[in-house]
This record gives sequence, structure tokens and C-alpha cells, in this order.
Amino acid sequence: MILAILQARFSSSRLPGKVLKPLLGKPMLMHQIERIKQSSMINRLVVATSVDNSDDSIELMCKDNGVEVFRGSLDNVLDRFYQCTKNYNAEHIVRLTGDCPLTDFKLIDKVIKKYLLTKSDYMSNFLIPSYPDGLDVEIFKLSVLENAWNYAKMPSELEHVSLYIRKNLKSDENSNYRSEVDLSKFRWTVDEYEDFIFVKKIYEALYFDN
Repeated sequence: MILAILQARFSSSRLPGKVLKPLLGKPMLMHQIERIKQSSMINRLVVATSVDNSDDSIELMCKDNGVEVFRGSLDNVLDRFYQCTKNYNAEHIVRLTGDCPLTDFKLIDKVIKKYLLTKSDYMSNFLIPSYPDGLDVEIFKLSVLENAWNYAKMPSELEHVSLYIRKNLKSDENSNYRSEVDLSKFRWTVDEYEDFIFVKKIYEALYFDN
């Protein structure tokens, strides 16, 4: 089974509450979930948030919309991911972050297909950047996540789920999904208020035209 875990928290330092900011009358995170759900390769999607009280609103939004949610450590996101997987019989984990409302389900599927075809342990589309920041996708075997959970010790490795995995890759090139055209200069993620305004304008211009 391919399990997608979408990590999200309310307490962003640069733009608090960004994942629930209204975008055309709907929380930004819910738009991203709807886009991810169009994937033909992902078998199950769960939102992984923290047990901190500030994330109660994320759990409520998920439950109100029939979205599976798991709550774990606020700061040790690696542990949150690993504990989440223990609830599912998943062989492969897709990691996505909740600040990417322009995420592309077709690109997600392409990365997954190449990962399965090459029988890789890990694959992403940002080891060698060629896609806009905000279209990040990574997928890895459960055994690889478990290894990271067992051996990662540095605070940065616990906060950033795949950092230990990427540090120990045998080959970056074989684990990278590259765009035919280098689009890495573009920024489509939401970290600052200006990013949200940019995404809001895109949704207002394109959403109702599919």
C-alpha cells in the first residue's frame, strides 16, 4: 500500500495559522487535500498534525470533511510520521507538506511511478532542484523510514523527516525526479503573507475554470 502523509501544523513561525487561512471560502489545507486525492497512485491519505492544543482546529477540520488525521509529537516530526505509519499496513510512504496548495497530483503520480519502476528506496523531485518550490514530492520505503527513526539523533534530523534519509543516500542522481525544463527559480509554497496573496490570486484566476 502507498500511504500519503500530509504534515501540517497551525503554529507556523512565519505565518501562524496559514494552513487554515480561507482560500475561496475554504481552508487552504482543504484545497491541497482535494488536489492530492485526485492521485491515482496513492491508496490512502492521512493528515499528520501534532498533539499541541493549537492543532485542535486542524483535527476538527479533517473530521468535519471525512479526512483521516493522526496526532503526534510537535517537534519530533520524524517520530510523528513513524508512529502514524504504525496504524497502517503501508509499504511505501509519500511525504507531503501542508504549505503547498498548488501541489500537482499528476506530478505526484509520475514520481511514484518512477520510484516503483526503478525499485528505489527513496525518490524525490527536489534533491537536484528543477521544479518550483511548492511542488515537492518524496516517497520512500517503510523500512527506510524505520531506519531513520532508529538512528537519527540530531534535532534537525528529527524535525525534518527525510533529512537523515537524504544524508545517507548512495546516489542523489538515481533518487531524483527531474523536470525536462528547469523551473526551480519559481516559488509556489506559502511561508510568508506575500506567498499567500500570490496563491490567492492564482486560485481566484484559475479555480473556477478548473
